[in-house]
Amino acid sequence: MEKKALIDRLRETLAREFAEARRVATETAAAANHPEARPENDKDTRKIELSYLAAGQAARAHELEAAVALLGSLPVRDFADGDPLQAGAIVELDVSGKAQQVLLSPAGGGQKLMTDAGEISVVTPQSPLGQGLLGKRVGDSFELRVAGQVRDVEIVGVR
Repeated sequence: MEKKALIDRLRETLAREFAEARRVATETAAAANHPEARPENDKDTRKIELSYLAAGQAARAHELEAAVALLGSLPVRDFADGDPLQAGAIVELDVSGKAQQVLLSPAGGGQKLMTDAGEISVVTPQSPLGQGLLGKRVGDSFELRVAGQVRDVEIVGVR
């Protein structure tokens, strides 16, 4: 699959998540302001709880909106083996003897994208793996500590 199409698909996925998060936040805010949410006594906290929930959901919607914008402005380019890794690189890894492909992205960490060449995991520079990859080149290796376990990561290829 072409890299631009892959990034567009990630962006569309996050755009759908944003639309849903915005809808849920709006509905929760409306519920918090509904007459039935008025406290019946001084111990009734429904309105306060709904307000906190709506604020958290609105913050998540805002994060997703920013993620969609970031992906829309991500330059799509091919990487050569000697180029330092940065956002937009699709990296082929050997993680303790297991092949893995990741898309280094400014947003969308944790997403999995299926392609003809297999599954590609999205990692952000904020993740431990993303931090380890930034600035490295094909042939470089490093140790990654995850959940108390050390894994050897070797960068096998990039595109």
